[in-house]
Amino acid sequence: MRGRAGYPIRIAGLAAGLVVAGAAHAASYEFVPAPQADLNRVYRVDKATGEVISCQYGLQENTIGTTLCFGPGEGAGPQAPSEYSLVASRHLREAGVFRVNQRTGAMSICYVLDDAVVCTPQGNAGSAAPAAAGKP
Repeated sequence: MRGRAGYPIRIAGLAAGLVVAGAAHAASYEFVPAPQADLNRVYRVDKATGEVISCQYGLQENTIGTTLCFGPGEGAGPQAPSEYSLVASRHLREAGVFRVNQRTGAMSICYVLDDAVVCTPQGNAGSAAPAAAGKP
């Protein structure tokens, strides 16, 4: 069967499928600066996998400087597929950020330790209301 332009419809469908598949594999990132007032560090999260890295400016002799990046360490690697984002606290001395799972509400704290970004295990207080106290 041929389409209007003379190309088989099957080829057009295959091309459309490849475009959609390519878009599904394209990484989407979110960037958040560390809240610490005197730290020039930015965190990046892969919004689909939750993987976190961080980069900052560093001095390097006889140059304009360098970009120092810290890869994912313990807990900062890919998580279960979901929708992740980063949230910086308003604490001026806090060097880390919160990684938030937008679907489950689970959170972890991520920060640079030695030469890598590490994240605490994800925690979630749940959405259940606390049990009502008995009558006095």
